[in-house]
Amino acid sequence: MGLYNYDSTEIPKSDRIPKLVENLYAKMPEIESARAILITESYRQTENEPMVIRRAKAFAHILENIPIVIRDLELIVGSTTIAPRGCQTYPEFSYEWLEAEFDTVETRSADPFYISEKTKQELKEANAYWKGKTTSELATSYMEPETLLAMEHNIFTPGNYFYNGVGHVTVKYGEVLAIGFSGIKAKAQAELDKLCLADGDYQKKSRFLEAVMISCDAAIEYARRYARLALKEAEECTDPVRKRELLQIAQNCANVPEKGATGFYEACQSFWFVQQLLQIESSGHSISPGRFDQYMYPYYQKDMESGKITREFAQELMDCIWVKLNDLNKCRDAASAEGFAGYSLFQNLIAGGQNEEGIDVTNDLSFMSIQASMHVFLPQPSLSVRVWNGTPHEFLIRAAELTRTGIGLPAYYNDEVIIPSLMSRGLTLQDARDYNIIGCVEPQKSGKTEGWHDAAFFNMCRPLELVFSNGMDKGVRIGPATGNVEDMTTFEQFYDAYKKQMDYAIQLLVNADNAIDMAHAERCPLPFLSSMVDDCMKVGKTVQEGGAVYNFTGPQGFGVANMADSLYSVKMLVYDKKKITMGELKEALATNFGKGLGAEDVAAMTAKIANELKEAGKTIGEKEVAAILNTVVAASEAPEVKANGERILKLIEEVPKFGNDISEVDAFARDVAYTYTEPLQNYKNPRGGSFQAGLYPVSANVPLGAQTGATPDGRLAYQPVADGVSPSAGKDVNGPTAAANSVSRLDHYIASNGTLFNQKFHPSALSGRNGLENFVGLIRSYFDQKGSHMQFNVVSRETLLDAQKHPEQYKHLVVRVAGYSALFTTLSKSLQDDIIRRTEQGF
Repeated sequence: MGLYNYDSTEIPKSDRIPKLVENLYAKMPEIESARAILITESYRQTENEPMVIRRAKAFAHILENIPIVIRDLELIVGSTTIAPRGCQTYPEFSYEWLEAEFDTVETRSADPFYISEKTKQELKEANAYWKGKTTSELATSYMEPETLLAMEHNIFTPGNYFYNGVGHVTVKYGEVLAIGFSGIKAKAQAELDKLCLADGDYQKKSRFLEAVMISCDAAIEYARRYARLALKEAEECTDPVRKRELLQIAQNCANVPEKGATGFYEACQSFWFVQQLLQIESSGHSISPGRFDQYMYPYYQKDMESGKITREFAQELMDCIWVKLNDLNKCRDAASAEGFAGYSLFQNLIAGGQNEEGIDVTNDLSFMSIQASMHVFLPQPSLSVRVWNGTPHEFLIRAAELTRTGIGLPAYYNDEVIIPSLMSRGLTLQDARDYNIIGCVEPQKSGKTEGWHDAAFFNMCRPLELVFSNGMDKGVRIGPATGNVEDMTTFEQFYDAYKKQMDYAIQLLVNADNAIDMAHAERCPLPFLSSMVDDCMKVGKTVQEGGAVYNFTGPQGFGVANMADSLYSVKMLVYDKKKITMGELKEALATNFGKGLGAEDVAAMTAKIANELKEAGKTIGEKEVAAILNTVVAASEAPEVKANGERILKLIEEVPKFGNDISEVDAFARDVAYTYTEPLQNYKNPRGGSFQAGLYPVSANVPLGAQTGATPDGRLAYQPVADGVSPSAGKDVNGPTAAANSVSRLDHYIASNGTLFNQKFHPSALSGRNGLENFVGLIRSYFDQKGSHMQFNVVSRETLLDAQKHPEQYKHLVVRVAGYSALFTTLSKSLQDDIIRRTEQGF
């Protein structure tokens, strides 16, 4: 029995919402320079002050001077840029990549942005100050040479936080709604009053608390600027309806977020200011609203009981927030944009689930969150629902109705796995029960956690390549010398070599993450964010310095299915059945199974051979290198090489694959996943917390697959690797239940930073009430077997192919990419192709 009654009836969409959406997407997103100019001005004026004070003063300077705008028809106000879906830049983290891409950022394949010549010049002038002062440069200086080399050779990439802010947090929205920033400022003052001037850490703690108070004042003044602007526009407005709206906006902004919200409308506006200002303070993404239906519910309930608000108006306000969440944007470097394609900020908002006492708390706002995604039909927020045995059936049916639209929302999460997995990492039962999801699939307790989710992308296929090359890549030693694969007489020797390559690469990943972690603490502490995370004010530290109650680092591995299928093929074909020799397999992989080599592979092999000859003391000139090049090309195109590759591919196809409910293969996949998840948890981060593995790719399985050669599962060179814990595309041929059974046999508890399971259905599979019931039954069955997460694309292959050919006809086609949804036509073709390739299931 749940705690609340709820109304599941549908609410009609306001005419306002389609107009807001149309205005939002009228133009290409634009890069603006105001923030970069303002933060540079402030830093020049505070050269000799403590860094945390400099950050707070810069935040205040930005909020006092950044241009503000109230867009047509808005009920919830606050925009980071004048241009809809525009973005500011954050030179304190990094800037050189953007300057290098000034002339290509508008035409690149993933997430293009318009940038004017005036803005380019303004950014160049501002950026000049930051040479030698960025977090990126400091992080590089903290990394070991072998770490940088591994990154250069694409074993892993920590680019997310290497070039940008961290984000990936849910703050105490509920506290801001209750007491406002005046209340939070008073808490900071109370902590400051407790300090003694003679304390050894007085200077550090006192300056941090002062920075919190400066930041709170800045947020309050920012809202007042909007109150004044709304009043000004109301005075000039001749439309009486809009005039009343602007006057109400002015009153809201005069009250919140300075004070506690007195009703649902004020709570909505206060929430939005927090969400937007966190983004202005730093360039982190995945700043997630969390359990919106819980902390907003008291204000909704109070207004509904008093008759102050109708469900229809409450729904319209929520719909407006959903639109605003798509207004926030971020420009990444071209390589990262490929990995995060779709202009996504991964603002995860979760509905349903249980409270700290283990009672289901699904309520009206839980259903209305689903309704808002139906009304707005945009990628943000990345809506999720919590599922357990107390979840109302009609709530899951309503969620399934949203899934059936093809938007790729919501994602489904299993309380029965996530709660104990978080407890195993040190969370209390009460905190674990109150978890929300960050970004793609990462669980954490809101307002208490600095989780550093998405800390790196780790490609599990690359260490396998190093096994075949004895630790060499393009003629350079990247991994340990594990021996010649042709000399390995047992599968155990081969598997041990892979584990050694993995262990070494994981150590380097940890070194990279910890270096970046230290750089953020040193150069970019965030007092505004820290004011809304426990126990920062009590211990006198920002979240970057370890002030949160819970501290983790969560890099994600992907390619589990490729590795399971690859190693199982090696075991079966080379060692158990002896159908091929290791030499034959090695040649097949080196020549892309006889399909011919790309220019990158030819160049890499040529460099490798030339380097080996140099090491042997032989002089190599241009003519000799050219001869090697010709030899490599000729060898890869030889008829016998093609025949050998085709024969081996056919044999590989006959080997059972992960994703088909074959217990022996699934047990093998579970063990392979441990090669990433188990070693990682042995390491600590600079904030005193531990590393925890995630198994999800965002969309990096496509660009990082493009840097990876052929693998023994039959995957051709430079093709995408498997996403998350999903079976390889097209290999799960026994239906959705069989695939779910296989994935459930992985250890989802140890991957406590989240696992991602994608499935794709033809729309006919979810038609009618019966289709919805079958769909919900699949989710329940998977979760009963201790799977952690499921998400779905419900769109036909024909529709996706037609959208590629006629993008102008599919401007509003939203699909599930990885742990997020995006407009299909904004994705790069390689990522579109990857979605099309996924197995299309049916019941």
